[in-house]
Amino acid sequence: MSDAPDPDRLNKLSERIEAIKRAGEPKPKVESKVGQAHHAWRMIIELVVGIGMGVGIGYGLDVLFGTMPWFLVLFTLLGFAAGVNVMLKTAKELQENNAADQAEVDEGN
Repeated sequence: MSDAPDPDRLNKLSERIEAIKRAGEPKPKVESKVGQAHHAWRMIIELVVGIGMGVGIGYGLDVLFGTMPWFLVLFTLLGFAAGVNVMLKTAKELQENNAADQAEVDEGN
């Protein structure tokens, strides 16, 4: 039995070690402009839907009770408030996700 190291086996071992190191490295997160636009549109749609639902409910109640425009104004304002509330929750959720992602990146370095 020879005490000399086998260069082929050492090269294969080095390649396997490098492959395992590359597999363990965190992948960089790429936030594109499309992702940011998606979040912006989501928030706009949440606001518009809140207002639209308020207008629809208010108009329907005004037609039903003949109190034009009291319920329309009231539910439009309530719909706006609900839309803003949902937008703020979405913004908070996005901020928490970004903070968690940033902590993950900082932990990896």
